[in-house]
Amino acid sequence: MPIQFDNSFARLPPQFFSPQLPTKVAAPKMVKYNEALADELGIPNGDLTPNMLAGNDIPQGATPIATAYSGHQFGGFSPHLGDGRAILLGEIITPKGTRFDLQLKGSGQTMFSRNGDGRANIAAVIREYVVSEAMHALNIPTTRALAAVTTGDMVQRETATPGAVLARVASSHIRVGTFQFHYARQDKAALETLTDYVINRHYPDADGPIEMLTQVIERQAKLVAKWMGVGFIHGVMNTDNMSIAGETIDYGPCAFMDAYHPETVFSSIDRNGRYAFANQPKIALWNLSQLAQTLVPLVGEDAIPEIEAALNRFDDTFAVAFNTVFNKKLGFKNPQPEDKPLIENLLKIMAESQIDFTLMFSSLTRIAHSGDASDTRALFEDPRSFDTWLAKWTKRAQCENLVTRGLSMQAANPVYIPRNHRVEEVIQSANAGDYTKFEKLMDVLAEPYNYHANYDAFELPPKPEEQVHATFCGT
Repeated sequence: MPIQFDNSFARLPPQFFSPQLPTKVAAPKMVKYNEALADELGIPNGDLTPNMLAGNDIPQGATPIATAYSGHQFGGFSPHLGDGRAILLGEIITPKGTRFDLQLKGSGQTMFSRNGDGRANIAAVIREYVVSEAMHALNIPTTRALAAVTTGDMVQRETATPGAVLARVASSHIRVGTFQFHYARQDKAALETLTDYVINRHYPDADGPIEMLTQVIERQAKLVAKWMGVGFIHGVMNTDNMSIAGETIDYGPCAFMDAYHPETVFSSIDRNGRYAFANQPKIALWNLSQLAQTLVPLVGEDAIPEIEAALNRFDDTFAVAFNTVFNKKLGFKNPQPEDKPLIENLLKIMAESQIDFTLMFSSLTRIAHSGDASDTRALFEDPRSFDTWLAKWTKRAQCENLVTRGLSMQAANPVYIPRNHRVEEVIQSANAGDYTKFEKLMDVLAEPYNYHANYDAFELPPKPEEQVHATFCGT
């Protein structure tokens, strides 16, 4: 049975998108195909060829379009963004009846390209494939990577590197910026159409725009809390990079922290730290306030207090989610009043001593299993502050089931993350046409919570000469 496309977004009015065929490429070649995801989507083996995944051929039933959206980029509003290097083929209907977008990223110029080439290089495609699939394995809502395909063409950025296309799967590619596009044009009818579409597709139990907003806020607050629980920094939290479905989307200058510090920034273009690690909750709320603004024409100014009340719930929702995430990381199933200061104090001493975020929590898991704190103490040049904290944590843990605490912590504290130096190592090899390191890293990241003796090197933070201090947008 062929792939079942429906393409409901392509049936919206013409101001929502532009019909757009991908630009043909020279010699498509499959780098990696996500067979497990294809099975989930109900895609028969062999139905998506490299030519289809690179854009040379269009699958039967697909309706290729480039979607329209605006966005605040680092705080400045850009009214005319849209899919400048991506084409939505359509919506796959899975055997369970669930709808997922299939998009080709790096598929050539569109009406939204703004003089760009519409292409992606292998570095951008590999980074998004690795990090998005790692996020999925970490149980964090995310877009997914179905395939990476090289094009046989070269793409010019700082240098000429191999071109590639990422086949990306998402619950939706509708963004906060999609609402902003129509709000900026004072198109109330389009806003009504978009809101109805989002409610029907993503929030079917929402009774109107404010309830939809409330549910979006809740999803985003919980999503950011989960990011912070693994030390993830999105890097470019513009409103056009915030999915209305509550999934992590657009892995450009993103990274997982090594040494912990709340002001850590990886994006090469975030010079003022707008999207630093600790700022992510505040920026998420700022973005959601922009979404809320677009709904005022639909509900009227008399409903602004209701909108403000919905936005005001973000902080509490995030705080509960954040504390839940970190309680699990510390092995606390039954919340206690002293948990919050215990979490805050641990993060404080980690920042002061620049302790590796992932290694710290995975080593605490080992303490819970064995009772031996020597490896964790060795992370500190001066462990006295940790020893003080450890005594409090040990006392607090007496309130928990000590038999199951280690297993519950193991399920919350990954051993392996896509460390930036490992991703860069994979990218450099891929630039030379060697994907063995890519395959190896994907194997490691497939089970991030389970220790494997053969993967010891992937657990470790970078050596000083291996550190990567900035990441770059693929455009």
